[in-house]
This record gives sequence, C-alpha cells and structure tokens, in this order.
Amino acid sequence: MICRTIVEGTTKISVPVPPPDANFPPSAAPVFYNPEMELNRDINVAATAAFVERLLSRKDIKREEIRYVDAFSASGIRGLRIAGEVGINATMNDWSSEAFELIKENIKINGLEEKAQATRKNANVLLHEQKFHIVDVDPFGTPAPYLDAAATSAQSMLSVTATDTAPLCGAHLNSGIRKYAAVPLNTEYHSEMGLRVLLGACARELAKHEKGMTPLLCHVTRHYVRAYLEIIPGTKQADRTLKSMGFSIHCPKCGFRGPVYGLAVHIERECPACGALTKIAGPLWLGPFKEPEFCNEVISELEAHPLNTKDKARKIITFCRDELDIPMFYDQHVICKELGASATGIESLIEALKASGFEASRTHFSGTSFRTDASVAEIKKIILALSG
Repeated sequence: MICRTIVEGTTKISVPVPPPDANFPPSAAPVFYNPEMELNRDINVAATAAFVERLLSRKDIKREEIRYVDAFSASGIRGLRIAGEVGINATMNDWSSEAFELIKENIKINGLEEKAQATRKNANVLLHEQKFHIVDVDPFGTPAPYLDAAATSAQSMLSVTATDTAPLCGAHLNSGIRKYAAVPLNTEYHSEMGLRVLLGACARELAKHEKGMTPLLCHVTRHYVRAYLEIIPGTKQADRTLKSMGFSIHCPKCGFRGPVYGLAVHIERECPACGALTKIAGPLWLGPFKEPEFCNEVISELEAHPLNTKDKARKIITFCRDELDIPMFYDQHVICKELGASATGIESLIEALKASGFEASRTHFSGTSFRTDASVAEIKKIILALSG
C-alpha cells in the first residue's frame, strides 16, 4: 500500500494513495480517506471540544476518562484528531484489516498510544458491547443500520453523518421509506427534509432505549447531513423528545407548508390556504435542530484551534445559530419563478418581511432560502411589491 502523509489541524497521518485513473479516488484506495470531508472533521473537533467542556463542568469526571468512539474509522483521521486535539480517550474501529493496521500506524505517528486504541470489529457488535460518552457514526452511505446500536452505546452525545441524501431528501422515495421508516417529500426544501427525517429516526431509536435528545448543532453541507445530539437518559426525557415528532404538510399548488405534531394524527387533506389536495411527509423531527448557546461555544472552539477550513466552518455555524426554529424553509427563487417576478437580494426580502411585522431569517441550507412566520400569501405579496 503506497501512502503519503497529510496534516489536518495538528494531526499528521499516513493515507493511501488512490489509483490516478479512479472515478472517485477515496473509495478506490485500499483504505478510505476523503479530503473533501476536512470541513466536517474540523467542525467535529470544535463541536466535540465544546461538548467535552460541558461534560467536565457538569459531571465529576476527568478529561482522560471521557470515551469517544469512531465506529467507521478507515485511516483513523477523525478519532486521532479527537484524541490529539481534544485530549480525550478515542477508540477507532474498522472492520477492514488494512484499515486496522493503518490506524495502529497512525496512532504511533502521533504518539497517542496512551489516548487512542484501534479495534477491528463489526460496528454494531462494538457498540452493543461497550458504552461510550460520545459515539460518532460516520459510515459511507446510510447510518440507518447502525442507529439502534449507537443509541444503546451513547451515554452523553451521539454524532451522526448521513451521505445518502437522495433517499433522505425524497429523490429516491422508496429507499428513504425503507431505510428511515418515514416518507420524505422531494420539495425545494429537500435538504431540510433530509435533516428532519434523520433526526426523527434518531429520536425514535433513542426513545426505544428510554433516552431523549437535544439537537445541539445540525447542518447540511454539500452531499451530507451532520447532527450532534446531546443524550439525556430517562423515560420522561424520551417522552419529551417524542413530542417534537410529527408530520409536515405540503401543498404542491400554492406552496403552503405546516407542521402537525404527534405520531398518530388525523390529517386534513385539503390545503388550508388554497383548498388543493396536500401531500404529507414524515414522521420527522419538527423541533429545533440547534442550540444557539452551543453554537457560540463551538465558534469559540473554532477560534482556539488551528483549522484549515475555519472561515467556512464559522459561516455555517453562524447561519445555523441565527435561523428561526420554524420548519420548513422557503426558496426565494422558486416563489419568484412561480410569480414571474424578479428576485431582489435575499437580505432585502428578509428586511421587508420584518418591516411588515413578521419574523424572518436566512438559513444555512442555501443562499436563496429563508424562514418566516408569514403565510405563503403574505410572502408572495411582499415579493411582488419588491420586484415591482
């Protein structure tokens, strides 16, 4: 296996060199390493560091006693960065024998023998066998087959990545239904749909184990969804969590959307805005997907660490922090196209909505997306007035 040395943060690791003619080089290499996910890993370092500070302030525990597991480690880069840059105990697991040997080599390169361990097990077996304060599930594709074991193992925080955005967002409808036991709709806010379907799946898995969750920071970036969830044990917390579950109604005719809370609900099929037949998505998460105070703590950690993608990471987390907690977002360009109106700058629209007495904010999902408590009719009226 031909390798080269790369540096992320303050961590140096050996990664395999993929064949030069590969269509997707990371998966063609003997051990997977995707340089495009450095932003994800940088945010992970800052978010995990922020959560560790919370744990240390709340519990009688020493930093070196906090246990983190990366269930799908490949080269080991994610877990090694947590061990070296956050300073907690990290277990890096991979089923591949080549990955297992490379992880052990990378532990030595960084002198982390005291803080890091390599394991070679099926991820579900490892997570059912052992408890960890922080469980990180970042597989290649869907995390769905591992959520039950992760919910069993995670004591304090569950971090999940999903790269199967087509099933999550409704583009591959039947696949999404099979994997997440939810109906995702492929709408202009499909990215948020995918995030809320994933959060809903996590909430239901945790509830089976009498655990509740509070989403601390969740974002959709390019081709993946990432969620950081605080785990709160107890039946009352599980029940509280399920109160944020429900369905989302969407009217394909006028663009109305609205939440319906509960896991067993009677749905009015007619759109309350225009009377057309509506479509329904869910069950999914309808509650907040971030905690502003935690976002600030993560931003502080970003500043404290040497990270290559710091500016991009700060921008994503700031947008997340400042988004209104109103599902689902609107897309300015979709509405403008329907009205035959020209689009103004998104900030002008936000200000016009606020001037009309409504709450409004941008979102991290795209440069043309916004949230507001204004009705679809009011939004359209304001957009027409701006374009006139």
